[in-house]
Amino acid sequence: MKNVLERETILTPAGYNKLKAELNTLKTVKRKEITAKIREALDFGDAWGNPEYEWAKQEQAFIEGRIKTLETLLSNAKVINVADKSGEVVSLGSVVTVLDLETEDVVCYTIVGSGEADPLNNRISYKSPVAQSLLGHKKGDTVEADCPVGIIELKILDIQAGTGQIGEDVG
Repeated sequence: MKNVLERETILTPAGYNKLKAELNTLKTVKRKEITAKIREALDFGDAWGNPEYEWAKQEQAFIEGRIKTLETLLSNAKVINVADKSGEVVSLGSVVTVLDLETEDVVCYTIVGSGEADPLNNRISYKSPVAQSLLGHKKGDTVEADCPVGIIELKILDIQAGTGQIGEDVG
């Protein structure tokens, strides 16, 4: 059975670049910082029973684990080309403005790969119930999404071919 991290990771160009930048920062900046912290902690005395040393070693393990995760994600990444999307139908990379027919709230979602989803900033995974209900539909369509809070009805007000940029302003 394949490890979860060895599966293909679908990303927008911006998501790929963000993960690549994080990896670079971890390797070039954070590794040096943690090495310095370990040396400093050892200046307080023996490693045995030294809480500063133990904390620094735990932080080092976390950083090295994150580096390994990012390297695996990036090596298995499939970067989607969002520039060639027409914006006529909802697809991966689309920026979709919807009206919740029950609450009358208007929300703008960017549909992205799972590795770059950030629901608090309306960047939703293409695997999420809302995205699954929107994919393949056109402006003016009404869809139902089976969410944990129940079934919600959304009317698609606008679709834009996304650039995949983090924090892109479509409004």
